[in-house]
Amino acid sequence: MDQNEDPRELERKIEQATRIASRVTDQTTYQRLTAWVEELRQKLRQRLAARRTKEEIRARAHELWVQQGRPVGRDLEFWLQAESELRERGSE
Repeated sequence: MDQNEDPRELERKIEQATRIASRVTDQTTYQRLTAWVEELRQKLRQRLAARRTKEEIRARAHELWVQQGRPVGRDLEFWLQAESELRERGSE
């Protein structure tokens, strides 16, 4: 499965597999489908968490950029500082 798979595509696959599983009578097939659905849900949660983290970093980097007077060409510096701050905050 593609690491950058769109969350909407994962949601679509979850819905489709859940519908199919509800009609399957073979227990082995049902168990495999439900295990796959759980795997998809876990990947969806990971993608959404990564998206939230990236948005938090972007917002903090922008805040730092504004605080420093909006200098040109220091994007990476502010991004890395924001990442570092959020990582430290997460480990507390």
